[in-house]
Amino acid sequence: MGTTWYTWLEQGRDVRASLDVLESIARALRLTPAERSHLITLGRGEQAPPLSPEPERVSPTVRRLVENIGPRTPACLLGRRWDFLVWNDAYAAVFGDLSQYPHGKRNLLWLVFMDPAWRELLPDWEPTTRRLVARFRAHHGDHLGDPAFEGLVDALNDGSPEFRRLWPRHEVRTSGEGRKTILHPSAGELYFEHAIFLHGERPEQRLLLYSPQPDTDTPAKLDKLLAGRG
Repeated sequence: MGTTWYTWLEQGRDVRASLDVLESIARALRLTPAERSHLITLGRGEQAPPLSPEPERVSPTVRRLVENIGPRTPACLLGRRWDFLVWNDAYAAVFGDLSQYPHGKRNLLWLVFMDPAWRELLPDWEPTTRRLVARFRAHHGDHLGDPAFEGLVDALNDGSPEFRRLWPRHEVRTSGEGRKTILHPSAGELYFEHAIFLHGERPEQRLLLYSPQPDTDTPAKLDKLLAGRG
């Protein structure tokens, strides 16, 4: 590919590049879906075809880390669309067994808005969901046009009046650290500090860790919950 041709492409001239060439440029420059779509529009004068994202994979090392991080540390790994990829026994003891849900519904946003059991876990459900939607929107901006993201948003708009009210606000938040109270159906109130960490090699995977707040009875309650799962 010559520099003159590439310059004409940047200038929006009618060079009619092939889709394969434009896809190669997008991959080489690590363009976001929105940038890729703009590139294809410039290069071909037509709408970009939908992306087919690669299946998300979790390395054995990260899987073992999440599963063995500690009995008093609920932990999970979220994928690019906030699907649950891995979780440990402590997370299942607090939030429920995620394996009971089909893969399409094994999603943090979906469960918070669509599953009554998850709603009962969150005594501060309304402010929590407002923050959650704002954080998801910040992430969604990097995946405009991704059918998996758009399908999730459409399904939530169809099924949840609360999500349908929050999504058009276009609020954006990026913080992933704070405190959370969980109202467990058998253990009662559990108090946690939580933080999100990005995977260095796969930055779209997020490790979510919960640590019991000091000077509470949450560690003892966690021990009891985990003993009951044995």
